[in-house]
Amino acid sequence: MSFAFLRAAGAALTLGVSTMLNPVLAGEIVDPHSHANSSEVRSTHLALDLDVDFATSRLKGRVEIRFERLKADADRLVLDSRALDVQAAEASADGKTWTATRFVLGDNDAVLGQALTVTLPPQATRVRIRYATRPEAFGLQWLKAAQTAGKKQPFLFSQSQAIHARSWIPLQDSPAVRTTYEARVKTPKGLRAVMSAEMSDAPDAAGYWTFKMPQPIPSYLIAIAVGDLAFQSTGPRTGVYAEPATLKAAAWEFADTETTVALCEKLFGPYRWGRYDLLVLPPSFPYGGMENPRLTFVTPTIITGDRQLVSLIAHELAHSWSGNLVTNATWEDFWLNEGFTEYLTFRLTEAQFGKARGDMERVIGVAELREALAQAASDEDRKLKRGFPSRDPDEVFSSIPYQRGALFLVYLESKFGREAFDAFLRGWFDSHAFQSATSEQFLAYLDERLLKTRPGAVTPAQIDAWVSQPAMPSDAVYAVSDGLTQVDAARDRWLAGQTPITAMGAGQWTVHQWEHFFEGFPKTVTAAQLKELDAAFKLTGSGNAIIASHWYALAVGSGQVAMVLPAMTEYLGRVGRMKLISPIYRALATTDAGRVQARALFAKLGPGYHPIAQQAVERILKGS
Repeated sequence: MSFAFLRAAGAALTLGVSTMLNPVLAGEIVDPHSHANSSEVRSTHLALDLDVDFATSRLKGRVEIRFERLKADADRLVLDSRALDVQAAEASADGKTWTATRFVLGDNDAVLGQALTVTLPPQATRVRIRYATRPEAFGLQWLKAAQTAGKKQPFLFSQSQAIHARSWIPLQDSPAVRTTYEARVKTPKGLRAVMSAEMSDAPDAAGYWTFKMPQPIPSYLIAIAVGDLAFQSTGPRTGVYAEPATLKAAAWEFADTETTVALCEKLFGPYRWGRYDLLVLPPSFPYGGMENPRLTFVTPTIITGDRQLVSLIAHELAHSWSGNLVTNATWEDFWLNEGFTEYLTFRLTEAQFGKARGDMERVIGVAELREALAQAASDEDRKLKRGFPSRDPDEVFSSIPYQRGALFLVYLESKFGREAFDAFLRGWFDSHAFQSATSEQFLAYLDERLLKTRPGAVTPAQIDAWVSQPAMPSDAVYAVSDGLTQVDAARDRWLAGQTPITAMGAGQWTVHQWEHFFEGFPKTVTAAQLKELDAAFKLTGSGNAIIASHWYALAVGSGQVAMVLPAMTEYLGRVGRMKLISPIYRALATTDAGRVQARALFAKLGPGYHPIAQQAVERILKGS
């Protein structure tokens, strides 16, 4: 869709003011990744009552869904579900008297799951559904005690983004639909439940942990975890949950979280979620972090003992504004979440650690973008505003919406100045707080609140090039990092035999410099050079998960699998973060022999990965 059209369409909008003028609030958005009839009936509140059964790997219980009818004669509520055992449905007008009502599960769609249609009596204001999840629920991972840090208790955690909440709750699983929620969760004795909500400090007399989320959030931000968890405060409104064996190191690593929250507020406006806590998950968690409100889920791979990777926490915290506060209305608008958040992360890193560190991370982000653009399956996947109605959002997940989106905002900042752009951004967050938005809405707001303040500074064609065209605009603004330039020079001199390896100065490098060091290796690197590098810095078996991933991928890609195979196999069996394991499997899959080896490794190790990570590796091995 061209920007010229958006300007015309946006002229009629007064965003964030009136339901009648806001397509998302009025129910006019069609989400291609949801069965829900949210333009007719809109969920407003969920009440969960669940029993956690580790013996059968199931959640059992019910959900009460309160709703409003956007069409007065609507007589059905259509929900999303996937592999749920739905046992009964009831309806009520007042929440006191309940009567059974008809429900129908539709045909299963490989991407969307099944539509669950519930008949609505004329006066009904809520429905209640009794159900159980199945062991294969895509949005849940059930871990045995041996897969945890403590090795004594089992562990459960959810990953609802993008469209996996429907695999553990029947609901309208679209980011355009925001609800409040409450929950009662019964756990086995000795295990603690946590959720993305206000939490009780102890279970009640019946063994239930209780939760309340008073702000409306999209379904993908509903989260649960259950395990042997302890807590340590890091400030008046921040703290860390983790297994006892991990807690001390995690609390030290994330000790500056309270400072980062205050810095966010200074830059982007008030933090509106109460507390900001972190939950350190077992290593099989497939992402670096997940921005569940009030409780970010985070990988243990960023606990390095030197706080060099805490920018990931800054990223997840920044989602409290871009993503959680203002949410993409569909997954085709994903850049509104991640592009904004990546931009905010760079700003936070710069403010907290200095411009040199910020520039370093920006340059590394551009390298990730270029690789993603080269790997993209189609031109559609290279755009910011993407259309993929028949594909799973996880299938098109890449760094493109993150890094290209951030560069778009950097471009706008360069044209209008930081002071004006900061005021614009804060206005966007304030005027759209607790709403979902489309790319079209943002561009209309951009035109009205920024572009018109300086006519001609940025043209519609330039905006269209960023949002709707696959090629990167020629006038993009890229950062330069002296610290990474020095790494390039040191690497090249050593590879050329001009200086000894001890003269590179690598002992003082940050993790980001090591990442850049590995990414710049030529295909002509020799086995002798790799062995010298390994001997000098003990890379094989490195305790730093980030460095280890890059090293194993480099060794495999250079034809030296045997050099690292035992340690690499141990690593692939211990780490489940997709960003770290995917490059290794991808390097293996570049040759026929390597693909056979990768399949054997995956057959052995894959059952320990999260289903999302399993799917990602399967796509690599299939060559897609």
